[in-house]
Amino acid sequence: MPSKRYRDADCLRDIIDNIARIESHVEGMDRDGLRNDDLRYDAVERCLERICEAAFRLANRADELMPEQPWRAIRGLGNRLRHGYDQIDTDILWNVVAERLPGLKADVAKALAGLTGDPGGQTGETQP
Repeated sequence: MPSKRYRDADCLRDIIDNIARIESHVEGMDRDGLRNDDLRYDAVERCLERICEAAFRLANRADELMPEQPWRAIRGLGNRLRHGYDQIDTDILWNVVAERLPGLKADVAKALAGLTGDPGGQTGETQP
């Protein structure tokens, strides 16, 4: 059975991977571009759902690893995306993508590096 530390690292990698996907989806776009591109909008929403699910799986460990992040709000966004999807405002979604994800990405990469001993936070190895 994988260690808790390994599962935490997997969740952190999922967050980083989905942020990278979002960055790719919105590259060269602005708020209105996202609003008018259903395919990319849906892709961004789905990646955000995955980020929120990874945060849910991290549970209190997220608060321990990155206390400066608003984990309750992140998990809450996941609930809104799943259950209130018809009430999601594009402006809010864009603000999350443009203003919140860069800081989250940096904090998650730092936490992952601390768990794995890899300054780039990319390996699957954990420290003994």
